[in-house]
Amino acid sequence: MSVYTLGIWLVHPGRENDFIQAWRDLARKTQEDYPHTKAVLMHDRDVRNRFISTGPWESLEQIEQWRASATFTQGVEAMRELLEHFESRTLDEAASIG
Repeated sequence: MSVYTLGIWLVHPGRENDFIQAWRDLARKTQEDYPHTKAVLMHDRDVRNRFISTGPWESLEQIEQWRASATFTQGVEAMRELLEHFESRTLDEAASIG
């Protein structure tokens, strides 16, 4: 069974490009710390300032280690001024195809 992280990001209108760059910076630093990590950032077509990020992890322990790391805390802190709201979730795979 796989475990995933999910981020729901509501960005201040007009700051979307700044947010995308900051998210990429966090993702690159995360991949330096966890080389097998994959992540995707999606942009909501209906709510232009909402983004969703997700990616699989090797274990719950790895997610907890990442969220406690300076990479994560500093990366999210650097984005705070760009955000109206941020939610972070941990999800277990329930079913898949392909």
